[in-house]
Amino acid sequence: MTDAKDERRPAGELEASVMAALRAAEGPRTPGQVQADLAVDLARTTVTTILTRLHAKGVAGRERQGRGYAYFPVEDAPGLTARRMHTELTRDADRETVLARFVAKLSDDDERILRELLESGEQ
Repeated sequence: MTDAKDERRPAGELEASVMAALRAAEGPRTPGQVQADLAVDLARTTVTTILTRLHAKGVAGRERQGRGYAYFPVEDAPGLTARRMHTELTRDADRETVLARFVAKLSDDDERILRELLESGEQ
């Protein structure tokens, strides 16, 4: 039998929690500050690793603060979702089929919005 502490969290859950903390902050946050803001109990070194990975992915920026860094979100939540969608699209060589299947599963409202966006040239 495993206890709750030994169970693995779903992929991306910790990154999402850290990004939510960064977005909720009014300015750049150090790993220690992010750790204090989180609802989950994580070691500061774990928070630092997550922030470093988010910075490497380009979704968090950082600025020098003392001997370390303070981090801030580069994109808002919709921007991050769009980035994830684009990443998934680039994983398959047959982009046309992926897009066709994606569009086929859109609701009528989402299809209308997508059509309007494509026609207006908005990005």
